[in-house]
Amino acid sequence: MGPIWSSYYGNCRSLLFVMDASDPTQLSASCVQLLGLLSAEQLAEASVLILFNKIDLPCYMSTEEMKSLIRLPDIIACAKQNITTAEISAREGTGLAGVLAWLQATHRAND
Repeated sequence: MGPIWSSYYGNCRSLLFVMDASDPTQLSASCVQLLGLLSAEQLAEASVLILFNKIDLPCYMSTEEMKSLIRLPDIIACAKQNITTAEISAREGTGLAGVLAWLQATHRAND
């Protein structure tokens, strides 16, 4: 679906980007997609929440491991957007209340 994402960028104030914390083989591909989104001019002012999903699985990578592997501090230093991260388990609902709170706070700040 990545190739058609740009048709949805208009009026985007918040971006949720989900990364699979249980699959290190997809991490580099996810990082490339994230960098593509962050470089899109239409998303320059969007707030970004990177969600590390599947923390309920026994083989998941910690947030610190993932941040290190994708060099997140370097990405944040170069990005125009405000970037936040969170760990979630969509299956169990862990962390989803925090995602909703982030969305509400982000939209209140942008109004």
